[in-house]
Amino acid sequence: MMPEISLNVLDVAQNSVTAGSRLTEIIISIDIAADTLNVIINDDGSGMTPEQATSVIDPFFTTRTTRKVGLGIPFMKMAAEFTGGGYRMESAPGKGTKVSAVFGLTHIDRMPLGDIAETMTSLIGPNPDLDFILRYCVNENGFSMDTREIRQVLEGIPLSEPEVLGYISDFINENIDALGARF
Repeated sequence: MMPEISLNVLDVAQNSVTAGSRLTEIIISIDIAADTLNVIINDDGSGMTPEQATSVIDPFFTTRTTRKVGLGIPFMKMAAEFTGGGYRMESAPGKGTKVSAVFGLTHIDRMPLGDIAETMTSLIGPNPDLDFILRYCVNENGFSMDTREIRQVLEGIPLSEPEVLGYISDFINENIDALGARF
């Protein structure tokens, strides 16, 4: 199992990139009263047939040609279920894919959320022409980061520039800290 939820997010979001997604949205939603940490990864990639969507929870199924196993989705599903939460996937060919996982926030088996800023910069850096949205909220408070907005401000400077990636990382970390939301 992966040691942090953010690594599961990175793996699943990288699947979105591989599936041709031009826009991948990552939503982290923490509800203290409900004792839940929700993770949603929504993309506009090629999508999957119902058979493929059912098969992805099998670690020995993958559409990748670089390795024979696909562990991201099975690990995320297992990690969520270990905390009393759940997993759901919606996908259709040509429509994209939505992966949702709910974790018990205070459950002893919930791994830490991890470094979401590093996850986002690891996605954006090698894919500067793709768009990513991060929505992060705790109860009713939150923030968002949208590469389309950042790209407009930069006026042609690539998102892959180290200074830009540093800014994105700092922006995410500062906003998470302002929420008091390190889980």
